[in-house]
Amino acid sequence: MGVQGFQEYIEKHCPNAVVPVELQKLARGSLVGGGRQRPPQTPLRLLVDAENCLHRLYGGFYTDWVSGGQWNHMLGYLAALAKACFNGNIELLVCFNGALEKGRLHEWVKRQVNERQTAQQIISHVQNKGTPPPKVWFLPPVCMAHCIRLALLRFHIGVVQTIEDHHQEVIALFKENGFHGLVAYDSDYALCNIPYYFSAHALKLSRNGKSLTTSQYLMHEVAKQLNLNPNRFVIFASLLGNHILPDEDLAAFHWSLLGPEHPLASLKVRAHQLVLPPCDVVIRAVADYVRNLQDVHDLEAIAKDIFKHSQSRTDDKVVRFKKAVEYYANASKPPHFRPYLVRPNQMGLPAALQMLNIPGKPGHGYPGPPLAEPVHEADPSAKGLLEQNSYSNIPNDGKQHTPLYERLSPINSAHGSNSNHTDPAFFITSSTSSSSENEENTGSTANHVSDHKGWDKQRNQMDNIPEGDHGDQNKSDPSVTSPVNQSLEGKGHVGVNAQIPSLLSMPTRNHMDITTPPLPVVAAEVLRVAEHRHKKGLMYPYIYHVLTKGEIKLSVTIEDEANKDLPSAVQLYRPVRQYVYGVLFSLAEAKKKAERLAMRRNHLPDYPTVIIKEWAAYKGKSPHTPELVEALPFREWTCPNLKKLWLGKAVEDKNRRMRAFLACMRSDTPAMLNPANVSTPLMVLCCVLRLITWIHAAFSWLLFL
Repeated sequence: MGVQGFQEYIEKHCPNAVVPVELQKLARGSLVGGGRQRPPQTPLRLLVDAENCLHRLYGGFYTDWVSGGQWNHMLGYLAALAKACFNGNIELLVCFNGALEKGRLHEWVKRQVNERQTAQQIISHVQNKGTPPPKVWFLPPVCMAHCIRLALLRFHIGVVQTIEDHHQEVIALFKENGFHGLVAYDSDYALCNIPYYFSAHALKLSRNGKSLTTSQYLMHEVAKQLNLNPNRFVIFASLLGNHILPDEDLAAFHWSLLGPEHPLASLKVRAHQLVLPPCDVVIRAVADYVRNLQDVHDLEAIAKDIFKHSQSRTDDKVVRFKKAVEYYANASKPPHFRPYLVRPNQMGLPAALQMLNIPGKPGHGYPGPPLAEPVHEADPSAKGLLEQNSYSNIPNDGKQHTPLYERLSPINSAHGSNSNHTDPAFFITSSTSSSSENEENTGSTANHVSDHKGWDKQRNQMDNIPEGDHGDQNKSDPSVTSPVNQSLEGKGHVGVNAQIPSLLSMPTRNHMDITTPPLPVVAAEVLRVAEHRHKKGLMYPYIYHVLTKGEIKLSVTIEDEANKDLPSAVQLYRPVRQYVYGVLFSLAEAKKKAERLAMRRNHLPDYPTVIIKEWAAYKGKSPHTPELVEALPFREWTCPNLKKLWLGKAVEDKNRRMRAFLACMRSDTPAMLNPANVSTPLMVLCCVLRLITWIHAAFSWLLFL
């Protein structure tokens, strides 16, 4: 599990670090168990990471969640949550994951494989027992995040959406905008110097809607339990295994920390299979190793030591180790001003909404990921800070570090400067927030080629691959799990006391990317509007991903893979997405230009080709390889370009927008275009029913052929 197992380790092995709190009491500035009360000067401002909190915002593992469509229940719960926050003087800003994050694609692939298995367990349970499945199998319904985002906007709760690196941007948003706490459930936040960190999984609203409770994580208590100075959490997180340097690449190092006499040493090689040590054992062993480091700023020496057992790709692992240290150092940087500074509420707007980016107006954007400032490695002050190996920063009696549940006011001036902040003085300046940071330093357009001949050649090679091979790729992709699930088969006989060979002879990525032709140029005004609406949470994130990256990720849905008569949801709605791609890249207008140019030059038109990569997992298709989907223009009418379609203010522009929507849904008939025939509230329902009927007829015709 690597660094992601650290959150569970805190809850299981650090009971003193998990403290139940009531958010209304915190907003009133009262002590736990009753005590002095002080009217707060401002609301208690909390940043919520929706990525870890969707099931709680949905209603808290609602019993009948598997049936789908509990819209009214979700609206009722969110309305009660908004009312409780308003009455309790609590201000929320919910941050949704809107980043493609190609650097974490291998994590997404593993998650989709697991969720696909969970979906089949849910289907089997419902078919065999006829009862709702267990809560531990909770799988978010399709577009749940989108529905929750719309509902939060309806109840006037602040919403933002990340754009490149979700974790870095959430941390930057928290530190640079004076929030009093972060509500999330992710090990990256626990290890990145978040002053007041609350559990998203423990967030509960009482039935009467008056009490909102959760748990607070006291990281100084975790540091005590690990006997590790918080200033060394950066190296600690980098050596646990993460999205930059996976734990598979650190397996030999982790086993070497245990030694041959450890009780678990016999598990490292069993029946020619390599396994990873249990997560809690790895955490304690790595903490001991980091604590005993003499010079934490000498990354070359540390890398040489941890990869001395590596038999392949050592240089690549060293580079990734340095990138991981830089990533967590950037996330752990203290803010440039006091962390609890609350900006004045201007023009009567909620403070959460004032930080949203307004295009064209400087000074109103919420910050991106912070970058490390260039500092020379030989800086003695930096070296002295990072070489601290005592408890100088860890309070022993609680007097030096007052937890949030003991503060007297939402603004505590005593904590203006926190001695636990890490000063990453030895990291090189670079942007680590790029979604392609792990793809060998490629840019956002690195997956595109300018030579169409090379693309055609590669496409011909892909066409020669049998369709079944894509679905079976997961059989050849090794994965490494705990001793309970051992699935990586070693090569040759390996003794118990022998050196552990490298788990993979190639970079640890269980997915294969494909090169696509370059995307058409999109108008700068369109990109500006798309980015603005994306950041404010007013637009579905797929649109920005298609316009800027040319690819999307489609999550697993709950569907019966044993039913061979029906296509999967990904296949069912693919024609709609193809037309949407065509609208986004103005293919109709590009097609007309190509035809006019061909007429002038007296040759066949050269129509532009737009290929979008769709990462998805469904029956017969593994998520390890994307599918190449071609954008299509409308045949019946020429859709205007995207700039005119989005920014046009005339009445006819509004009618064109409606027709473009209906055309994507195969419903642009005269009857549907007449508002007198179909009222607006029933428009979407009628379009979906017509689309399903059309696709079912087309699918039946193909089966008949």
